Amino acid sequence: MDVTLLVTKTDFCVANLECELDSIGVAYHIEYIENHPELVNAHQIRHSPNVFVDGKLVFRYQPTTDELKGLFCH
Repeated sequence: MDVTLLVTKTDFCVANLECELDSIGVAYHIEYIENHPELVNAHQIRHSPNVFVDGKLVFRYQPTTDELKGLFCH
């Protein structure tokens, strides 16, 4: 499973999202919106953070811990 956080360089909630993903054992990598205008256009992204799983946009906001567990801990 490929998990990508697409965020702005100034998004203050990224550290919290990273902590939550780490706590449930989900590996991820970070990409910056500023470096990927093609993703911004393709997905009409207007906010940060965004969570992609295997190339599919699954959250356009910071998900709750329960939402993350529901997606990754079946």
